[in-house]
Amino acid sequence: MKKLLVANRGEIAVRVMRAAADLGLPAVAVFPEDDRESLHVTMADQAVPLPGAGAAAYLDIEAVLAAAAETGCDAVHPGYGFLSERPDFAEACAAAGLTFVGPSPELLSLFGDKARAREAAQQAGVPVLHGLDHAVTLDEARAFMDGLGEGAAVMLKAVAGGGGRGSRAVTDSGELEAAYRSCQSEARAAFGRDELYVEEFLPRARHVEVQILGDAAGAVTHLGERECSVQRRFQKVVEVAPAPGLGDDLRRQIIDAAMRFAAETGYRSLGTFEFLVDASGRADAPAFVFIEANARLQVEHTVTEAVTDVDLVQTQLRLAGGASLAELGLDDPAAAAPRGHAVQARVNLETLLADGSVRPGGGVIAAYEPPGGPGVRVDGFGYAGYETSGLYDSLLAKVIVHAPGPNFHDAAARTGRALDEFRLEGVETNIPFLRAVVAHPDFAAGEVHTRWVDEKLAELVEAADGYRSRLARGETETEEDEGGYAGARVDARDPLALFA
Repeated sequence: MKKLLVANRGEIAVRVMRAAADLGLPAVAVFPEDDRESLHVTMADQAVPLPGAGAAAYLDIEAVLAAAAETGCDAVHPGYGFLSERPDFAEACAAAGLTFVGPSPELLSLFGDKARAREAAQQAGVPVLHGLDHAVTLDEARAFMDGLGEGAAVMLKAVAGGGGRGSRAVTDSGELEAAYRSCQSEARAAFGRDELYVEEFLPRARHVEVQILGDAAGAVTHLGERECSVQRRFQKVVEVAPAPGLGDDLRRQIIDAAMRFAAETGYRSLGTFEFLVDASGRADAPAFVFIEANARLQVEHTVTEAVTDVDLVQTQLRLAGGASLAELGLDDPAAAAPRGHAVQARVNLETLLADGSVRPGGGVIAAYEPPGGPGVRVDGFGYAGYETSGLYDSLLAKVIVHAPGPNFHDAAARTGRALDEFRLEGVETNIPFLRAVVAHPDFAAGEVHTRWVDEKLAELVEAADGYRSRLARGETETEEDEGGYAGARVDARDPLALFA
């Protein structure tokens, strides 16, 4: 591998370019005219304009491959989103003599079809939710829901889905048709396919995922688990590693299932195998079930990096270049042992309102001063003077915090301190909401689940509004109490000050 084209934008393009630079690998950026001022363009060794505008420009396979040929690249890193899980793009790269930094087209096809992935999981002896392993009509979905009995709920999901798009929980059969049509429309817009499948809905569950790595020789390993239970409408908001309070036996069962599934499919490169862990306490509920595998780098890969000290992007590049897990020192089980705890908070250009709706918060960034200090990292692409674009995802930065001790509370407290320090002016973000999440006693105690945000929404929004008001009054300094909790100076010595 001599030169890398990064077929993405924003924070993940910046992240990949930094990893490439550390390996001495020149990186090429692509961009449409509307994205010319994005940080990834100026960071690259070369930059090539794309025709078109918005996300469609980054999805133009022919233009991306032409940019690679023009600049003499021999490899392409797709980041996440956009072309990262498109088997036709991986095939086109191979046909053009380019190394695709990711799994094979066959694996992308398998895991890109969520219904097929469910079937493969069952063949590997991995438990799944009760569901239909094929694209369903509205009538089939209705019959399935009726067959679950009184009080049952279902999840409609896009067959080609990901990131929560094209997904809806339906708890009332009278709402099924509207949800079905809405999911179809969203899936069509996001993935170009509107097929849906259906499975039983677990009303109270934790979202736990395992980081898998595989090499060209067929060796497979893992780097432990992450928890992504803090979600809003099935979109992840805050992620942590390892999963707080997860029993050792259950953790081992989940990791073994992910490893078995990955080995069965001959998994290569990085991948994340995702599970739901029952948190309802129902006697008849399975302990955990597989829901999907993402055959790419995840947004939340950073927390695994923080607790294992393994650079996953460099690892991904080296695996694509033919290195083995043994050569990288990752065949040693000790590599997966976590050191302390890590938290990632996604800073989005938006404000969450009490009714659950979102108010966009773009504009010109007047000030961009990310936090620092021990154990604090920020992956972002903002800078003072940058005008954000409504044509792309609202993610602006990720605040990643690591605390080396055994108490998850320390990581939560340090995350609060880091969010307090993040100076962003000129645009509205969800930082006050994130601050409210990490300050909540449920979060520090590891007692959250996938519907926790929905259940606590009014409380969290009220706390966020209070925090925002304190910021407006200039009360932004922080101090730390004897228990290690850092918060806004107003009531800073009370760990639950935001909820007073």
